[in-house]
Amino acid sequence: MVNKNGIILLGSTGSVGTQTLDVAEKKGIRIAALAAHKSSKLIEEQARKFKPHAVAMADENAAKELRCSLADTDIKIYFGESGILEMISDSKSDCVLDAISGAAGLLPALRAIEEKKALALANKECLVMAGNILMDMAKKNGTEIYPVDSEHSAIWQCLRAGQKNEVKKLILTASGGPFFGLSREEVKNKSVADTLAHPTWNMGALVTVNSATLMNKGFEVIEAARLFSVSADNIEVIVHRESIIHSMVEYIDNSIIAQLSVPDMRMCINYALEYPCRTEGVSRELNLWELGKLTFAKPDTKAFPLLCAAFDVLKAGGAMPAVLNAANEIAVEAFLHEKINFGKIAETVLTVTDKLSSLSGVTTLDDILAADKETRVVAHDIIGRF
Repeated sequence: MVNKNGIILLGSTGSVGTQTLDVAEKKGIRIAALAAHKSSKLIEEQARKFKPHAVAMADENAAKELRCSLADTDIKIYFGESGILEMISDSKSDCVLDAISGAAGLLPALRAIEEKKALALANKECLVMAGNILMDMAKKNGTEIYPVDSEHSAIWQCLRAGQKNEVKKLILTASGGPFFGLSREEVKNKSVADTLAHPTWNMGALVTVNSATLMNKGFEVIEAARLFSVSADNIEVIVHRESIIHSMVEYIDNSIIAQLSVPDMRMCINYALEYPCRTEGVSRELNLWELGKLTFAKPDTKAFPLLCAAFDVLKAGGAMPAVLNAANEIAVEAFLHEKINFGKIAETVLTVTDKLSSLSGVTTLDDILAADKETRVVAHDIIGRF
């Protein structure tokens, strides 16, 4: 098991982070270290309950507050984003679960691999931005990457049914989000409250908006291509409203292996942390009699064009997936602050990716990070013109 020396949990105050702590408590998994952005009160409660040897806060003011509030303990406090990296290097834990949201999860993932720690990955953006770099480094260092996203965990499990050369296609399922069945015109002025009302999953705001635009599924396409070394042409997306089949693998004999379970991230977290063992579950059983039926539909890429954009940047390569991610983060942030309407999210992202299409030739990490910064400037400029 990868958790024998405890785990370093990054993003402990977010949705995946809190569910990871629930799994850890139920399964007796030690928490060696915690990291968050600035939820100092919540992470103080977590630290007192799980007693890690260290805590890192990306926000330095929050770190100072936490140092004062935990002064009666022997927990070491690390400051700033560089402190998170330092904490990973200092810890004797051999497993990092990266649940940091957005581009901020990239450098910690790379540091975990550099330190030859197993990486349980719930942050999809780092694979979107620099997936080839991440996977090449993991191969070079002999480091394992265990997917935590429900779709990629499902594929990972289904791939155990055959050999790599027997795989024909990866099939990612999508819930369709809260606006399934609506036209582009009908969704363009949807409110923040409407957008955050996901029909199945309880997630953070960024991921929930991405689910509504199908950008989240687009990111998962790129993530699957990197994790499992397949081309865009061998990945398909299908809408499955019940969110019971979490993804499938089609083999060359045209058989399809699917992974089914109730929609609960704790199952994926548990599988990653106790791999290669399949241990007693922490989620409720799936009752097929009660479920009754499963339905499938093609995604509407006219109403939700960002799914196609993900396939396009995956094929273009270079820094284009990083451009897509950065433009989307800025657009979603503007939407959540009600600076643009829902329809402008896709318009912003598509405009930015078209404007910066020359970055498809970029391959180094430094250039990708530079492209990320440039994209954010361009996206802010475009939003300011609306």
